[in-house]
Amino acid sequence: MTGTPPTASRVLHPPAGYRLAASVRALTFSPYDPCARIVAGTFWFATRTPDGPATLALHPEAGDLRAEGYGPGAGWVVERADAIAGLRDDVTGFAALAAAHPLVARLAREYRGVRMPATGLVFPRVLRAIFEQKVTGKEAYRAYAATVRHFREPAPGPLPLLLPPEPAAVAATPYWVFHPFGVEQRRAETLRRAAAVADRLERCVDAAEATRRLRAVPGIGPWTAAEVVRVAYGDPDAVSVGDYHVPNTVAWALAGEPRGDDARMLALLEPFRGHRGRVCVLLEAAGVQAPKYGPRAPIRSFARF
Repeated sequence: MTGTPPTASRVLHPPAGYRLAASVRALTFSPYDPCARIVAGTFWFATRTPDGPATLALHPEAGDLRAEGYGPGAGWVVERADAIAGLRDDVTGFAALAAAHPLVARLAREYRGVRMPATGLVFPRVLRAIFEQKVTGKEAYRAYAATVRHFREPAPGPLPLLLPPEPAAVAATPYWVFHPFGVEQRRAETLRRAAAVADRLERCVDAAEATRRLRAVPGIGPWTAAEVVRVAYGDPDAVSVGDYHVPNTVAWALAGEPRGDDARMLALLEPFRGHRGRVCVLLEAAGVQAPKYGPRAPIRSFARF
């Protein structure tokens, strides 16, 4: 992965204890994600920017983080590299809120190096989130990877990555093209509708506006909107209402209850308002899971939408 000089670069200075891999994991779908992955400790992120295609590489370097950009959009991704790495994540006031629960307080200390990224890019996360609706993680990844490869466009830079598909191309694609990827008409049409308004979604100034515009797209509900704004805007309060697992995880972690519904989850998270999504991120980072009953089942997202 040498021989291709970056178009732009800068050095970032993360806080003590910062964890790159754990912070950017939300930006990768699997170790084999065609658009983003961690290779030998370096995070690679291929995307479309307002200035054109780009690939960002984040290399740990003697306590610092070197950001290198490739392609026409290199300047854009390098300028936003600190946000993409989670270094603009504002944890002000969270320690005081975390003190309301001993487990959350402990996780806030132990995982203080895990920060929430903010890509500033909406549609790539919409693509993934729609494919995750009501299916297993394996099925969602298959649909996502097959779609990216169907619209195959190589990303700039030394690592062979692909760019997320162009929204206009997705919007113009008949729904039945997605069927061989395991995507039924409902999700395919939702994706096409979102792609058709991608320009308006990308112009949203904050998570609240993006949530409103996303929810106006038929087929996109609270779960999908929360999944998008948590990554695109780094929204620390975004809670994935409608998830199959998260209510159980929160109920178990915060109240010792093996099962919980959305209402119970939100009640337990209320003391952390402003950082409710961050609490869920910390529980996931720590591997907290509610007890499983019966035979082991495949991991599912099963979000309503």
